[in-house]
Amino acid sequence: MPGIAKLYFITAICFLVAGILVGLQMSIAHEYAATGAHAHINLLGWVTMAIFGAFQALNPRGAGTRFAKAQYYVYTGGVVVMTPALYLLLTGKPSFEPIVAVSSLVVFAGVLMFAAIMFRARAD
Repeated sequence: MPGIAKLYFITAICFLVAGILVGLQMSIAHEYAATGAHAHINLLGWVTMAIFGAFQALNPRGAGTRFAKAQYYVYTGGVVVMTPALYLLLTGKPSFEPIVAVSSLVVFAGVLMFAAIMFRARAD
């Protein structure tokens, strides 16, 4: 398995743990204001990272490129900043809205980079 694929899977597991912890916290406190952040952690973190990792594992030729590594860091950086900022925004801290906005654009840039990787991939 290419190193970038393993990195995606390791990161996905970290987001899964974070998503479960946020879900447990909401459930224990009976406070569900952060449901949107919980969903973003699980979908952008756990699910999307696992899909990106699976694609890189199945297409090892492009997985070792600098562009693939840059895409990982752009996307991951965006999600790492966006999800806690979204949690704080949804739990009553409106000052985090600009951080959510900018980091969402970074996540989107990472998705566009991944789309470019997919469209450039060659079938073996």
